[in-house]
Amino acid sequence: MVARFLQLKLQLIKNQFRRNPWEIVGVVVGFSYGIGAALAAAIGFGALRLVRPELATTIATVAGSLIVLGFLVVPLVFGADGTLNPRAFALLGVPNRELALGLAIATLIGVPALAITIVSFSQVITWSRGVWPVLVSLVSFVIIVATCLLGARVTTSIATLLLATRRAREVTGLVGLLVLAAIAPIIALAVTVDWAEDGLQVLNSMAGVLEFTPLGAAWAAPGHAALGNGGLAVIMLLIAVVFLGLIALTWWFVIKRMLVTPERQSTERAHNGLGWFGAVPGNRAGVIAARSLSYWARDVRYRSSLVIVPIIPALMMATLYPAGVPLKWLALIPVPIMCFFLAWSTVHNDVAFDNTAIWLHVSANTVGWADRIGRIVPPLLLGVIVIGVGTPITAWAFGSTTIIPGLLGVSFCVLLVGLGLSSIISAAFPYPAVHPGASPFSQPQSHAGVSMWVQGLSFFTVLAITVPAVWLAALAIRDGGGWSVAALIVGLLVGISVLSAGVFFGGKIFERRGPELLAFAGKF
Repeated sequence: MVARFLQLKLQLIKNQFRRNPWEIVGVVVGFSYGIGAALAAAIGFGALRLVRPELATTIATVAGSLIVLGFLVVPLVFGADGTLNPRAFALLGVPNRELALGLAIATLIGVPALAITIVSFSQVITWSRGVWPVLVSLVSFVIIVATCLLGARVTTSIATLLLATRRAREVTGLVGLLVLAAIAPIIALAVTVDWAEDGLQVLNSMAGVLEFTPLGAAWAAPGHAALGNGGLAVIMLLIAVVFLGLIALTWWFVIKRMLVTPERQSTERAHNGLGWFGAVPGNRAGVIAARSLSYWARDVRYRSSLVIVPIIPALMMATLYPAGVPLKWLALIPVPIMCFFLAWSTVHNDVAFDNTAIWLHVSANTVGWADRIGRIVPPLLLGVIVIGVGTPITAWAFGSTTIIPGLLGVSFCVLLVGLGLSSIISAAFPYPAVHPGASPFSQPQSHAGVSMWVQGLSFFTVLAITVPAVWLAALAIRDGGGWSVAALIVGLLVGISVLSAGVFFGGKIFERRGPELLAFAGKF
């Protein structure tokens, strides 16, 4: 029976190379990245053979703990994998024990298995400092591989069991995005640490905690064996073994539950009224604006972008403050940066977000300018709210109300310029976007780096056009006088001009490229 599961897993891997050429390229690139990262980590662990045991133990414990945590958390954050779903075997009469064992052993085949095998075996090289450390490292090698692979399978199955509905996947994706966003400031602060002076102390503190947890126990045990702490090494191995046993029991319980539990279904909710369609003017632009407002309120892809908007300035402030930048100057960052990402990151590929629903616009022969105006209504409203709420707070934090006109000029300029350019780019250069209902992390493959250069082009163009307003606002802060009012006037004039031009030319491009946009949506 186990051989049958292994054969099935090999066949599934083989089938990945029977897709279209671009998907095969994606598979090969993913394999190369995975194995390349594993080899790089293995070289790092091998290099620890040349350092003193205390330092090697510390580094191996911290790095190994992060690896184990990645195997346990990533499946929950990035969604469930349907490969060898236990529910697919529910009608075959396979005993639970054999099914659990077969599926567990099948995880030994694949890129993750090969990667963790390479990395975990490299720590045997690290601890080739005597018979006892080598024996302990070999035991740790087996425990680490089993823990990572079986743990990933358990979390994947839990994701399949609990995240079957679209709403659950959306909530999990947003939670994962928030977690990643929360980690970003921590990483930024870590960059500011003087690792030459305090780095070793920080790592020792982290390793001292992690080595007594299931995440780092197996990685730390060989190091303590090399240091002559045999009893401590055995205790750590016991911690790792007990954790592996708990994972195995959880795996058996999940298999048993999945075989007798039907897949969760979304519950239907009754809606009264027309929603946004009853609150907007009954014209062409108003209808599209209502549809866009509904998308922004209900589509996880837009909510994911909105979650990032306040995180970016927070990350910038967390990076600059430890570097010595006063809070007075950092207070000027949030409002313009939030306006920038609100206008740029949410609309410049809005047509691709429609996916095949774009056929409604094409078949109805929608007027281009109405489509462009309707799509920019949600970010424009949100941007006005951000500016209205954030500007007084910024002036209070800065300690002067004289900056208000300049700050308004820069913020409105960034917002309007970003929306204007996005109105052109989303119609002229759409690139593959996350499909409706999919995880916000599941980005489709793009041809020849189209998404990269389109995003880069729009990003730097917005920055270039807003330079005059930013320069005048900077002069107002330095010299005072009428520069602040000049920044407001120039910012509004530039922003309104670019927005008007973007709506006009973007509408013309949308009308002309309607069939191409429909073909693009059907292809991706």
